[in-house]
Amino acid sequence: ANRASLGGRLLLMGGLALLLIMLSDRVPQLSALRAQLSVLATPIYRLAEIPSRATRNISAYFTSHDQLLAENEQLQAEAIILNAKVQKLASLRAENVRLRELLNSSSLVEQHVVVAEVIGVSPDPANHEIVLSMGWDEGVYLGQPLIDAAGMAGQIVEVGPLHSRALLITDVAHALSVQVNRNGVRAIAEGTGRLDLLELAHVPATADIQAGDLLVSSGLEGRFPRGYPVAEVKTVTVDPGQPFAKVEARPLAQLERMRHVLLVFTEKTSGD
Repeated sequence: ANRASLGGRLLLMGGLALLLIMLSDRVPQLSALRAQLSVLATPIYRLAEIPSRATRNISAYFTSHDQLLAENEQLQAEAIILNAKVQKLASLRAENVRLRELLNSSSLVEQHVVVAEVIGVSPDPANHEIVLSMGWDEGVYLGQPLIDAAGMAGQIVEVGPLHSRALLITDVAHALSVQVNRNGVRAIAEGTGRLDLLELAHVPATADIQAGDLLVSSGLEGRFPRGYPVAEVKTVTVDPGQPFAKVEARPLAQLERMRHVLLVFTEKTSGD
């Protein structure tokens, strides 16, 4: 209470001093007291500055707040861009690894091969077809086999000047003559409509085929070159009383994520 009354007296005195200062401009006798009166009027000056000082502080606060928000949004945008670049870099690195594997496998191929890019896939999940970036201008021909770094992938079924269409070995319309690499037992690998499954047709129940056997192309149909890896036997089911066994195999080619393939030019067509 004493502090409040003291503050009130100071403000009252300051107000009187300010009034006298204003009068000193018109009353010469008061001009000598102007310096002393200005000291007493200091609280009034300070009070008068409070609204403008508060306004400046509030304006500075909101300006700083808006700047921080803008900087935050800019940093978030830059972070998204950098993250996208990192993801793109990872994708390019993975693609380089796949291309290196593909090119390394080409050194093991006896026939002439070229690398083609997969630029499209069939929108119908029932059709296992892909579109390649090469056509008859690059020598692509009907029935031409294609492989990836791991094994046989399919064959060309349609050729245009700049693009071609290939049927994968897992399509239900595709069949391929294969043999067991271990003992030479032959069979026909048919597509099932699943990218991860082939079935061997009409395999005798007594045939020497086991889970884990490697199936390679036999070359008997004259279209696919002999000896290329095709699939690995997953299961062999023999039903007593049935003449044929049910044999399922997993394709070795990475059919669901191929970005590039090797087009194989067989000896029959390399000189055409």
